[in-house]
Amino acid sequence: MTLEHPMSADPLHPAKPSSSQPGTSEGGRRPTGEEPAAAPPDVPQRWSSRRKAEIVVRLLKGESIGALSRETQQTAAKLAEWRDAFLAGAEAGLKGRPEQDEQEAFDEERRRLQAKVGKQAMEIELLYEHCHKLEAGLPPAQRRSKR
Repeated sequence: MTLEHPMSADPLHPAKPSSSQPGTSEGGRRPTGEEPAAAPPDVPQRWSSRRKAEIVVRLLKGESIGALSRETQQTAAKLAEWRDAFLAGAEAGLKGRPEQDEQEAFDEERRRLQAKVGKQAMEIELLYEHCHKLEAGLPPAQRRSKR
């Protein structure tokens, strides 16, 4: 009779627990031909934005993220992601109408540029007059003191 030391087993290849039913392994792959496990009938496979918002509102009202995670079969990280996106959207909604803000910025920029073009047009006119006087041999205009 040979006794084997408990630590003499290969540490890199531990013994796998045997399962009494096929396909009930802990993690890993399903046997070929086995159908994927279906979600319970009350848990949707796809989540609409309205359903996500309802879950997030429940989170914000104080329900446990763990309980909601178990109920919805979504990870806590996914629920936190939904919450963060919901709050970011709410913040953007409170900033005002983006079309109005964009239109006001556009109008302000247009007024600024029109004033600049007007000023440049006046400067060009004065320079043309000055050039014509120089070409005609007239002395440049004398500036007077502003005292």
